[in-house]
Amino acid sequence: MPLFGKKKRKLLKRVQAIKLLQQNLHPQNSNHNHGHGPTSPSKSKNQEYYDPPRPKYNFHCQLAHGSPTGIISGFTNVKELYAKIAECYNIESSDIIFCTLNTHKIEMEHLLGGQIGLDDFLFAHIKGQKKEIEVEKSEDALGLTITDNGAGYAFIKRIKAGSIIDRIDHIQPGDHIEKIDGENFVGKRHFDVAKRLKEIPRGTTFVLRLVSPEKSPYANLNPRSGSRGHPAGGGGGAADSVAGRRLFA
Repeated sequence: MPLFGKKKRKLLKRVQAIKLLQQNLHPQNSNHNHGHGPTSPSKSKNQEYYDPPRPKYNFHCQLAHGSPTGIISGFTNVKELYAKIAECYNIESSDIIFCTLNTHKIEMEHLLGGQIGLDDFLFAHIKGQKKEIEVEKSEDALGLTITDNGAGYAFIKRIKAGSIIDRIDHIQPGDHIEKIDGENFVGKRHFDVAKRLKEIPRGTTFVLRLVSPEKSPYANLNPRSGSRGHPAGGGGGAADSVAGRRLFA
């Protein structure tokens, strides 16, 4: 006659399984010291440790200027995310300037931050047109708010209405600041770029080398609106007297 009923035998097996699992997770607890000094934990060659599976989350992704939808997973930080996107679309991770959530537009309130929701749709904005622009620092402040993508690219987040930069139509939010007067700022943080711009003396003319995000081929089909904060036909004409522009292929 069995010592335990059917239910008790099942319970005993579960207790034994839990004890074995605890020993695998914390093998040092299974070695008892009986007053003979410290002992090193023994480990069987065939002993296997339990590694609980990590949940795998999938995220939908597109290139912001247009692409098929890809599935991205298996990343834990921004650099790994960019690498996964680059692998999906056969591009270089260094081509990605920043990502927005749930919109392909360059809307800074939708920038990828420290967290991603399970239902968020990722849009990667990659490098497009390069341009060099001469800027005269006629005031102490340029009117720029700068951020970076956490992977070595600083870019323009906001432009203050009525500022020096606001009067230059060719400079837009989302532009990556690659060089200032020939000094390379790739790999630098946003505060390094802001400090360098602040140090430029008032009355000085300097050159910004920028990289705009790639635009959709349909972007220019929309009616032309005025520059930031200005009605169409107003406020943009002063740009040519403030800055010169050179584009690069």
